[in-house]
Amino acid sequence: MADAVTELKGRIDKTLEDLRRELTKVRTGRASPNLLDGIRVDYYGTPTPLSGVANITSPEPRLIIIKPWEKTVLKEIEKAIREANLGINPMNDGEVIRLPFPPLTEERRKEIAKQVKTKGEDHKVAIRNIRRDANEALKAQLKDKKITEDDSKRLTEKVQKETDDGVKKVDEIISKKEKEVMEV
Repeated sequence: MADAVTELKGRIDKTLEDLRRELTKVRTGRASPNLLDGIRVDYYGTPTPLSGVANITSPEPRLIIIKPWEKTVLKEIEKAIREANLGINPMNDGEVIRLPFPPLTEERRKEIAKQVKTKGEDHKVAIRNIRRDANEALKAQLKDKKITEDDSKRLTEKVQKETDDGVKKVDEIISKKEKEVMEV
């Protein structure tokens, strides 16, 4: 009977985790190695994560340095970064690749903040869909007489509380990220 609520909690947690993961890829004013997480490099014919062929560091707030373990991969890394359309121009000096991050303009910051809000709204919708599924499962259990009306009412209230908590957490995550983006 509490299965619906337990499943709801698990699905909401996964949704929040997905939001956090997506937001690590959003560019803020700082250079973060997480921005490169989705990039794959052609390493001897195999698409390999960038972190699997190079050491990635951020020695300064506006710079990422990529030092490949084999110099032969430099060109492939540079190509993969250009194809990722991050809006950053890689600089290859034959040893390492430097990714200088220019400061974001106010207009660009607002644009990014808007993208962050959109991601937040999408995840709120996902949480509400999860609530709908849980409520439908409870209705089905009530109809099949697996739970009583009192149980149904109590569990429906629990589902709503979990949903509200999930939406509140999305708001907190988004607000924190927006602040980070708007920071000069």
